[in-house]
Amino acid sequence: MYAFAIDALNGVSYGLLLFMLSAGLTLIFSMLGVLNFAHASFYMAGAYLGVSLARFTGFGWSLVLAPLAAGVAGAVFETTLLRRVRLRGGPLNALLLTFGAAYVIGELVKLAWGLQPLAAPVPAVLDGPLFALGGATFGRYRAFAMAVAIAMLAALAVVLRGSKAGLVVRAALTHPQAVEALGHDVPRVLTLVFALGTALAALAGAVAAPLFVVEPAMAESVGSIVFVVVVVGGLGSLGGAFVASLAVGCAQTFAAASDASLGGLAARGGVALPPAWGALTLAQAAPLLPYLLLVAVLAVRPRGLAGQRGDDA
Repeated sequence: MYAFAIDALNGVSYGLLLFMLSAGLTLIFSMLGVLNFAHASFYMAGAYLGVSLARFTGFGWSLVLAPLAAGVAGAVFETTLLRRVRLRGGPLNALLLTFGAAYVIGELVKLAWGLQPLAAPVPAVLDGPLFALGGATFGRYRAFAMAVAIAMLAALAVVLRGSKAGLVVRAALTHPQAVEALGHDVPRVLTLVFALGTALAALAGAVAAPLFVVEPAMAESVGSIVFVVVVVGGLGSLGGAFVASLAVGCAQTFAAASDASLGGLAARGGVALPPAWGALTLAQAAPLLPYLLLVAVLAVRPRGLAGQRGDDA
């Protein structure tokens, strides 16, 4: 029972980190209509910048400066390249541009920091267990990561729902011409949204750095899972991304902590698996779970749990 509670907390903390990353991608798609393939690369850049800046400014300031730098880079990218390609070439060309940008950012990271993993120590004040239940412990840093993600979620809710800027953003999403007629600079709004999305990705990277391996392949390892989250949640839906993030985080965490075999689970359902498949444990199959969830959700509801674009099939 205690182990289950700790696994649940670990799953929620991982899910909240996924939401911190997927929220920015969802905002960008909602406003610009472009799936930003470079989003995970900004996450990776945020992790590297956060670790490097923490050595000079301290961990707290690195969580401010790394997202700020990524947000400025995102704004420059949107105004100089993405805006032109999106308006002249359409969403497909814009998507291809972000695909190329992902490789450029990856190569720049390799040139700046090399190919070896970067050490990302946990700050001393956040190191160690927060509490223990029946021999299982929950770390202080995981609790801190959860707090940052919840604070980010609350800030987004306040900005998007309770401020004039949020009203303009939501109005520009559905009636951009009317918003522009009222005197608001819609292109600037889009730039700010793209910058906010990349900043959130970098914040997720800076927070996740002490929990995961900071190395050049981290964008590829998390990028596919984030796209699963936003598709399962429904393209353009922050609420759907939140639910999907928690579902993926908990599913993978519980699976990784389980020692049950696929053969044993299938036998309970009256299904016989081939010996090679039956010998696999649920922990070994954990990396497949997000993609199985994606297939299952799209088979039942093609636009995702709460998608705003597209129709149900």
